[in-house]
Amino acid sequence: MSKLEVLTPANSQLIFIDQQPQMAFGVQSIDRQVLKNNVVGLAKAGKIFNIPTTITTVETQSFSGHTFPELLAVFPENDILERTSMNSWDDQNVRDALDRNAAQGRRKIVVSGLWTEVCNTTFALSALNDRPDYEIYMVADASGGTSADAHKYAMDRMVQAGIIPVTWQQVLLEWQRDWAHRETYDAVTSLVKEHSGAYGMGVDYAYTMVHGANERVTHGKRIGPNPAK
Repeated sequence: MSKLEVLTPANSQLIFIDQQPQMAFGVQSIDRQVLKNNVVGLAKAGKIFNIPTTITTVETQSFSGHTFPELLAVFPENDILERTSMNSWDDQNVRDALDRNAAQGRRKIVVSGLWTEVCNTTFALSALNDRPDYEIYMVADASGGTSADAHKYAMDRMVQAGIIPVTWQQVLLEWQRDWAHRETYDAVTSLVKEHSGAYGMGVDYAYTMVHGANERVTHGKRIGPNPAK
């Protein structure tokens, strides 16, 4: 497999690392509400394209807290792989899950985690060291560090080691690739409307104002204008 080969629904798998409240409390590199939006958007993208997904957590009961419920709601059937080590690669259950998917040709591993400079970096470097045929795609805007510098220099370090930086929407649209793929078209555009900010607003505007589609919500009557006397 080559890094020049784009992400597809057939060659990818997802892992969410430590998307837990205590970890999010320490994030300073990205607005935390934006972070959660992006994490959940990425999760929903994985669901649309049937991407095998691993969810792993660290020290849930002692200090980290439970995984974001919005993330778990996307994958209610998934087991949660609990760890003690900050490095997910140290946990055999995590390794086994990733290896099972890789054995099916899914050696491109898309990663979203907290914190970038610890749990993401150690996992990515260790996994590549032991599995040089893996490719790691680090979702920069669905991950966060304890400072802007911590996130930046961790990303820089990983890039120097061969990890590939991406954003969540880039991953979504790479999986879609062609708008002629009608089986996922509606789900992808619905996801964009909900999670992609200005892009989603633009899609809503184009559908309703240019193409004459109905609004996607029902509401009360539009009354007025009625200039005050």
